[in-house]
Amino acid sequence: MTDSLSSPRPIVKYNHSQFSNLEDEIVIEFPLTIYINNEEFATMVCSPTHFEEMVIGFLASEGVIHFRKEIKEMKIDEDRGFAYVELHSENIKNQQYFSKRFIGSCCGKSRQFYFQNDVRTAKTSMSRVTITAEQCISLMKKMQDESHVFKNTGGVHNAALCTVDDLIVSRSDIGRHNALDKLYGYSLVNGISVRDKILVFSGRISSEILTKAAKIGVGIVLSKSAPTDLAIQLAEDLNITAVGFIRGSSFNIYSHPERIVLN
Repeated sequence: MTDSLSSPRPIVKYNHSQFSNLEDEIVIEFPLTIYINNEEFATMVCSPTHFEEMVIGFLASEGVIHFRKEIKEMKIDEDRGFAYVELHSENIKNQQYFSKRFIGSCCGKSRQFYFQNDVRTAKTSMSRVTITAEQCISLMKKMQDESHVFKNTGGVHNAALCTVDDLIVSRSDIGRHNALDKLYGYSLVNGISVRDKILVFSGRISSEILTKAAKIGVGIVLSKSAPTDLAIQLAEDLNITAVGFIRGSSFNIYSHPERIVLN
C-alpha cells in the first residue's frame, strides 16, 4: 500500500466548448476493517495513511480505550485492509453500547452518533486557554498552506492540533471524522495533553464534529466553514468555543466568545 493520499488518473476535461485528455490527481478511498480481540468491530473508509493513529484515536473516541497502554498489540495488514487490535483486557469496556458498524467517509448518519456512547464519552471542556483574533486567522492560514493534498485534489478534509502560536500536527483524510481520529491518536501515542490545545478544521462544524472535539478534549474549535444549530447548542452545553467562517480577516464566534480576545 502506497503512503500517498492520491493517485494519477486519466480524465476528459470540458472547458470553453472543447474536450481535452488530461491526467488528474484523485484521492484514494480505502476500507480498513478493525478487529478487537479477534472480533470484528468496525469498517472505516479512509485515506491510506497513519492507520495506527486513526485506529487508536477512533477507539479512544468510542470509549473502548482511554490510554495507548491499554492496547497490548496492534497489527496493520495494509495489503488486505485489516487492523488487528489485542487489548490487555479480554472484554471490551461497556460492550453493550457498541455494534458492528460500517463507518463511511461521507457526512451524516453513516456514523453512529446521538447514542448513549456519545453521552458517555463526550467531555465538558475545562480549558482556560485564550487566543487572539489574529492568532485564529494565522492558524487557519497555516493549516491551509500545509494542505497540499487538498490543493492537488480538492477531495480531502484537513484538521490540525495546535497551540495558540503554531501547528503541532496536521492530518488529511477523505473522512472528516477520520482526520480528527488521527489527531486524537497522535496525541495519545505522543502523550500530548489536549486541554490547552486548539482544533483547526476545514469542514463544517456539525454536531458530530463538535461531539468528536468534546471527546478529544479541546476547548476551542476553529473552522473555515459554518456550524449547525445543534453543534452550537452542544458547544454551549460542553463549554466549547466554536468559531466559523474564518476567511480572510474575519470570522464568526458562535459560543463561549470569552476565549477569543483582541490582543
